[in-house]
Amino acid sequence: MNKPSRAKPEAIRSVDEITAGRRLRRMRKADWARRLVQENHLRVDDLIWPIFLVEGEGRQEPVSAMPGVFRYSVDLAVRQAERAARLGIPAIATFPNIDMNRRDARGSAILDPDNLINRATRAIKAAVPEIGVITDVALDPFTDHGHDGILRDGIIVNDETVAQIAEAAVLQAAAGSDVIAPSDMMDGRIGAIRDALDGNGFQDVAIMSYATKFASAFYGPYREAIGTGGLLKGDKKTYYIDPANTDEALRETAQDLAEGADMVMVKPGLPYLDIVRRLKDAFAVPTFAYQVSGEYAMIKAAAANGWIDGEQAMLESLLAFKRAGCDGVLTYFAPEVAALLTGR
Repeated sequence: MNKPSRAKPEAIRSVDEITAGRRLRRMRKADWARRLVQENHLRVDDLIWPIFLVEGEGRQEPVSAMPGVFRYSVDLAVRQAERAARLGIPAIATFPNIDMNRRDARGSAILDPDNLINRATRAIKAAVPEIGVITDVALDPFTDHGHDGILRDGIIVNDETVAQIAEAAVLQAAAGSDVIAPSDMMDGRIGAIRDALDGNGFQDVAIMSYATKFASAFYGPYREAIGTGGLLKGDKKTYYIDPANTDEALRETAQDLAEGADMVMVKPGLPYLDIVRRLKDAFAVPTFAYQVSGEYAMIKAAAANGWIDGEQAMLESLLAFKRAGCDGVLTYFAPEVAALLTGR
């Protein structure tokens, strides 16, 4: 059997000849050099912290699928908002776990001016007026079927849902919400919410549209956190975007901006960084992503098993959002990251 011949050294060009003298490792050779040429940076100002709410007083309930994440009663949510402000986190986003006896097919409790979301908003803004409060008007925490809209004969009825969430947006603004962030994906919702806010004197309340919310498998732990996991009848494919589609995501975003959205969001996050990049390139508007519960849970689970360095994976994942073009990220890691970045 013939042995393979060895390459003749004289037949191989030198590295300088191959690269024409462009040795790209030069600027990676030392920490100071890497820092000088780093293109993207993660800052506390990039973070929005989603927190879960629960009825009662002095209640802090762990979310089993999301280690380190809790549901807070209003009084403890205020303390968490104070903590966020001390860390320099610009804004929080609140999501309620409503008692089952207050849920119905229409999600009508969202129209209660004194519901859990609105009480939390009032309490947080009274205690920490400098922090931004972002609230969602989707109906899923309030329905007994787990859908984001009004369900009739197996169909999510679009226009009735839009009318109800527009009314809810006014109530949330009246409670002190700074940003309405509708995640329901109903047609026409952004324009209806803008009209309702403006018509009731809330012209300064912004809208962060969940412009591209995909029918994803990464939402499971969130549904546990708000108590809808066992309720959902069917799926949400008739109103969330197909994960296979990118052009559709651009059409949805263009429509929401035309209707009056101030900011847009991509949800989930890491599996959809291509969407983030396309939106930023196409529209050049404030663009955010939601690092959803499944993304958080995967990092936490892998770190707990010793398979990855959890802290480094957390930071790398968030930097990826910035690299893709995000102006900010909704992430359950927010307080942990902020503490790292600020040394607090």
